[in-house]
Amino acid sequence: MDKNRSPLKVALHGMDERSYKMMAMYLQGPCRGAAVVVSEQNAECDIFDGDSVNGQKFLTEYLQKESHRPIIVLSLNDQKLENVLPVKKPVKTDDMLMVLAKAKELLSANTKQTMSQTVPLASRSATPTTDIAENIIQPLEDGQKLKIFINTDEQKKTSKHQAAMQLNEKGFSAFIGSVSGIDVNNPKQFDKAHYNPREYFQGYVDSAFKVSRAKGQVRQLNSGWSPLIIFPQSDEVWLDVDESQLRAFSGLVINNTLGSKMSITPLSLEVSSMDRALERFYSMDAFLWKVACWASKGRYPITIDINQPVYLKQWPNFTRLLVTPHAMRIAALLIQSPRTLSNVAEVLNLKPQYVFVFISAACSLGLVGQTRRVADVLVQPSEIKSNKNQGLLSRILSVLRGKKA
Repeated sequence: MDKNRSPLKVALHGMDERSYKMMAMYLQGPCRGAAVVVSEQNAECDIFDGDSVNGQKFLTEYLQKESHRPIIVLSLNDQKLENVLPVKKPVKTDDMLMVLAKAKELLSANTKQTMSQTVPLASRSATPTTDIAENIIQPLEDGQKLKIFINTDEQKKTSKHQAAMQLNEKGFSAFIGSVSGIDVNNPKQFDKAHYNPREYFQGYVDSAFKVSRAKGQVRQLNSGWSPLIIFPQSDEVWLDVDESQLRAFSGLVINNTLGSKMSITPLSLEVSSMDRALERFYSMDAFLWKVACWASKGRYPITIDINQPVYLKQWPNFTRLLVTPHAMRIAALLIQSPRTLSNVAEVLNLKPQYVFVFISAACSLGLVGQTRRVADVLVQPSEIKSNKNQGLLSRILSVLRGKKA
């Protein structure tokens, strides 16, 4: 594509959220930005999924009206409609580029098309209303087919389509690791049971995320290890290592060893658009959350005053996060009122390390606040007593938890 020519502005119709996003990615990646997805009001051309129920409905409505905008229909079947540019699925890059060029020619020539320029608002439930150009995720390379993008690619991204991992007490210590010389569960050692995120991979990841989001650019965190690719538009990262390697690396103090090698560099379009293993993608929040868990090893961040109450600003999205033991119980208590970490452990009858690791993860996403005002500690939080007369459902859940452990 001629870089001096502006991309064709297209609106997508009849696609669910995943298909919508994948098509936007396809146009920016394999099609090299020949077209960009925008809101319907700003579009110069319309692209329909001719195989979906909504797509057929919208297409029929468009063809009953008059429009000067070209229309492209993606379908497994041959489309024999007048004034429509068909593209056979699975879409090939050369075919799409040819049709997009034709649409631009028609637009330039101001050729009349038999389509409407608007879609009734009541019919647009399947189409996002925001301008997707502001949220385009980084594309894949040429040679990939749209059929693959729509049906399988998003499902392969573990950060979005796999259930969150949940740790029970039995496997927690082996999974999370421990710190020699410190008993984090001993109240007498609470003052020592902290860690500094800046000394770990967590701190560098956090800084890289802030820079990438502020600049709105794809960035790479270089560490002398495997590079971390950050895609701020889609809130995703890519790292080509397995979970055990990431867990081990996240638990190392690296500021005195690899700290001097750490750097954040922008990536060119060619590099950021390379084909990457889809199972190595993570959401940014889920990635930082679990990196914080592994850096914590059952400790709390040094930024937290162990003697001051903390509170939860909002409920974590546990469906996408690593769930440590009793995380939901801890969250439910802290969402009610501020409490000290030791008070949370005491009220819930938990080992303090479970409270500490949860606070570490929640702090990494900015979900924790600490009270500093006199009024916040003026009134003691109400005591929560355990109910000795448990109901049938509670007893069943207790038995099930015991079996899982």
